[in-house]
Amino acid sequence: MSPYLFEPSARPVVPVEGEAAVFPVRRILCVGRNYAAHRREMGGDDRDPPFFFAKPADAVVPPGGEIAYPPATQNLHYEIELVAALGAGGVDVPVERALDLILGYAVGVDLTRRDLQSAARDKGQPWDAAKGFDASAPISAIRRWSGAPPTGRIWLGVNGEVRQDATVDDMIWNVAEIISEASKLWRLEAGDLIFTGTPERVGPIVRGDRVEGEVAGVGAIAFQLV
Repeated sequence: MSPYLFEPSARPVVPVEGEAAVFPVRRILCVGRNYAAHRREMGGDDRDPPFFFAKPADAVVPPGGEIAYPPATQNLHYEIELVAALGAGGVDVPVERALDLILGYAVGVDLTRRDLQSAARDKGQPWDAAKGFDASAPISAIRRWSGAPPTGRIWLGVNGEVRQDATVDDMIWNVAEIISEASKLWRLEAGDLIFTGTPERVGPIVRGDRVEGEVAGVGAIAFQLV
């Protein structure tokens, strides 16, 4: 007899390039305002320690298919990001060991209900409804990786027009620093995804838009908003 009152939901997963086995998602952590130009765009200009927010694991959307425009917003924004996929974990991980936790990288888009985020920020309220809604974390397949993190071009386009265009090397806090700081706040584990922040020129998308993006050397992402 099952110990559950009802059948639990399936574990969200992300494909790994060239492999039959998939990456089971445990947690999604995101870093806010981690590119200098985007930080200025959103009203800041400093190098405070990275701050984090979370999305539920089932917000992830594997590659392919369409994404429904979410309810309760009139101002949905795209934010393309390099995503670190962890294959190991730890607590209070030193910066010099942080990259050892990485299984690989992917390309993600942090979809944001900007109107709800602005209203919450004005009232000093949390961002959960603005950031952690259903299907708010589309992602590419994970590419296994070892050594130094990607540093090349990161871009996003809408309907063939490039909207965001920068380099990953523009990040204020690098991947190793982000992982080390996160491990001071949570016990990191295999299965964690860390969205590492977005460059400037975030903006709105509407039903019918096709979103495409890429991180050089890592992969590409594409989806239709319906």
